[in-house]
Amino acid sequence: MYKKYTLKNNVRVILSPLHETQTVTVLVLFGVGSRYEQPRINGISHFIEHMMFKGTKKRPTALAISKELDGVGAQYNAYTSKEVTGYWIKTSKDKIDLALDLVSDMLYNSKFESQEVAREKKVICEEMHMYRDNPIMYVDTLLEKLMFEPSPLGWDIGGDDKIILSMSRKALVDFRNSHYHGKNLVVGVAGNINEKECLSKIQHAFGDSWERGTKANVCAPYRGKAQAKPRMTVYYKDTEQIQVALGFHGYSYTDPKSYAASMLSLILGQGMSSRLFIAIRERRGLCYSIRSSHQSFLDTGIFSIQAGLDKARISEAIAAIMKELYRIKTSGVTAAELKRAKDHIKGMMAISFEDSENVVSWYVTQEVLTKKLYTPEEKFATIKAVTKEQVQNIARALFQTKRINMAVIGPYKDDKDFRSLLKI
Repeated sequence: MYKKYTLKNNVRVILSPLHETQTVTVLVLFGVGSRYEQPRINGISHFIEHMMFKGTKKRPTALAISKELDGVGAQYNAYTSKEVTGYWIKTSKDKIDLALDLVSDMLYNSKFESQEVAREKKVICEEMHMYRDNPIMYVDTLLEKLMFEPSPLGWDIGGDDKIILSMSRKALVDFRNSHYHGKNLVVGVAGNINEKECLSKIQHAFGDSWERGTKANVCAPYRGKAQAKPRMTVYYKDTEQIQVALGFHGYSYTDPKSYAASMLSLILGQGMSSRLFIAIRERRGLCYSIRSSHQSFLDTGIFSIQAGLDKARISEAIAAIMKELYRIKTSGVTAAELKRAKDHIKGMMAISFEDSENVVSWYVTQEVLTKKLYTPEEKFATIKAVTKEQVQNIARALFQTKRINMAVIGPYKDDKDFRSLLKI
C-alpha cells in the first residue's frame, strides 16, 4: 500500500507504511542521469552525486556527515544511472527526523568547495579505473557503447578521465541548479511510520526550502536506426577468461512487450536451472558464469547475455549459445517453464517487499520514470497473464542474426575469430 502527495513546490511524496518492521528508508530520487548530459560534461551527474557527501554549512565536512549517520547505525548511499540519481538513508524508525533533515541538507546546501571538487576528481577517476580493470563490469559498458552511441545512452555514466579532470565547479553547480528542483524530485519513505506525522516532517524538510520548479527534465529521445547486420567490438586485455556480452535492442518501461521479454530472460539465463546455465556450464563445462537480463529505459531497452568463457573453447561456447537462442525462438518455452518463471518472480517479490528499502525503491522509481504506480499485486497480475506464445514471439523478434551485437574482452586484436559465429 502507498499514498502519494504533491507539495506546493511540486515535490512529489510517496509514503508506504510497513508496521511490522522497526526501520524506515528515505529515498530521494531525481529524474536526471547520464543521458541528460552533453559530451563536454559527460559524467557530471555522477560527479554531483559524489559532491553531495562533502559538506554543508550545517555539517561542514564529509566526516561530519558520516559520523552523524554512523553514530545511529544507519545505512546510506547514493547511485547514478543513465536516467535517475538517488540518495537513500535507512535507519531505525525513531531516527526519521535525522534522516530527512540530513538528506535534505546534503542535497540543498552542499557547498561544492573548490578544494573538495579538485580532490574528488581523483577519486572518481580511480573509481572509473576500477570498473575498467574489471572485465565482468566493463564488458556491459562496451556493449552499451556499441549499441547506443552516438546517443547518450551509449556513454559511460562516470565519463572519462579527461572530461572529469577538466570539470569546473561552476559547471557542477549550474547543472545541479538546473536539474535539482521540486518538479524533478520525488521523496519516498517506507517503513514503520505514522503517515500524517511523516508527511509533516517531509513538508518541513523539503517543502519550505526547495524551489518550486515548473518544468520536468526532458532528455533527447533515442533515435537508433534499424540494424541491418551483426556488430562487434573487441577490447584487448591479456586474460585467461574471455568476457562476452551479447545484446539485442529491447523494450521500454511502458512497452507491454517488456513483461514477456522479462519472462524470456528468466527462462533463458537467470538462475542455475535456466537453459543457458544448464546447456553451457553444466552439460558442456564451457563457462563458470552465464546470465541474461532485460533492462528497460524510457524509450528503448536491451536484452543481454553475459558469460565468462574458456579461452581454449571460445568458438564452441559462442556456437552453443547461438544454438540455444535458435532453439527457444523456434520451439518456444514449455508450460512448466513459464509457470516456474512466474512462481519465481512471485517468490522473489514476496521476499523483497519485507524490506523497507526495496518497497520505497519500487514506488519512487516508478513515479520518476513512468509516473504510473503499480502495487506488486497489480504488476504480478500483468506478469501472470503472459502466455507461451507471447514469450516465443519476443524470442523470434529479438533473436535474429542481423540484430546481434557482441562485445568481447580478451587477448584479441580484432574480431576476425568471431565473425562467422554470429548466426542464429
